[in-house]
Amino acid sequence: MFVVIRFRVAESSQAEFGQRVQVAIDVLSQQKGFVSARVGRNVDDPELLALDLEFVNVGSYRRALSPYDVKVAAVPLLSEAIDEPTAYEDWPGDLLTQHGFDTATQDR
Repeated sequence: MFVVIRFRVAESSQAEFGQRVQVAIDVLSQQKGFVSARVGRNVDDPELLALDLEFVNVGSYRRALSPYDVKVAAVPLLSEAIDEPTAYEDWPGDLLTQHGFDTATQDR
């Protein structure tokens, strides 16, 4: 499952925000079930940033938010996110292949 958490951050505050995101990723990456994380900036709106997290399943994601060190280092940052649904399940099976797309040969 993956999590997409979006933030609105003024360009002048993005360096400090980046440091806080790194701390959050560091502590979340120590949790059981963590797979990966990345951060991106919207190409059309440079104040719109996204944190993309991947966990083995939704249970591991929810449990990852419970430890004390996560509550101290990551939850305050996550509470600043845009208020919208963030957690997504992977489609069962390979949805794109089922609909005729050959994902192995597409340019990325």
